[in-house]
Amino acid sequence: MAQEHTVKAFDEDITRLRGLIAEMGGLAELSLIEAMEALTKGNQDLVKSVIDRDRKIDSLEAEVDKLAVRVIALRAPMADDLREVIAALKIAGVVERIGDYSKNIAKSAGKIEGRKTFEPLTLIPAMADIAVAMVHDVMTAYAARDAELAAEVVARDDKVDAFYESIFRNLVTYMMENPATISSAAQLLFVARNIERIGDHATNVAEMVYYAATGDHLTDREDRTGA
Repeated sequence: MAQEHTVKAFDEDITRLRGLIAEMGGLAELSLIEAMEALTKGNQDLVKSVIDRDRKIDSLEAEVDKLAVRVIALRAPMADDLREVIAALKIAGVVERIGDYSKNIAKSAGKIEGRKTFEPLTLIPAMADIAVAMVHDVMTAYAARDAELAAEVVARDDKVDAFYESIFRNLVTYMMENPATISSAAQLLFVARNIERIGDHATNVAEMVYYAATGDHLTDREDRTGA
């Protein structure tokens, strides 16, 4: 009976961990969406919303940390169960960083001059759309233990990197041709870099999800398939 109670308590803890991670992921995705809207429209209410939400994400990360440590200390999980708890602990830290990058993007909203006529601003949303989809899909992969979807998210990071390189070149050229726009263009470089980092972090989460689901690293899979 005691064993059954212990197993039930452990399952409840794991379910709680998964729920906290899912909530963090949903908030981080929304923050990136709102940060981009704040940037393109100059909406300061959305800037405040993103900043306030970041505090909630930080609070959830602290809750994940506390619960994960408690589970390891009290339940002494082994093998697959331990892998699940460690993955949750690591993923929470990465998702928290995605929230931070979204906050950085939102804070840039008030630093873009001549927004309606600032042509380089039109380059950023398409890059952000890919990053938003990566965050959404990697959290779906985590919830479903979908290793294949996690692998697809990793593959998409190349598109974000290519966007960043293209935007970087475009913005540098624009600054050289329009010196008066250097301040705003520099802010967009900062934004593009933050989006690129969000893509990297979504990739990190995807690799953790793949490992938690399969026990293998993605590099092992690539070696086997000759990728």
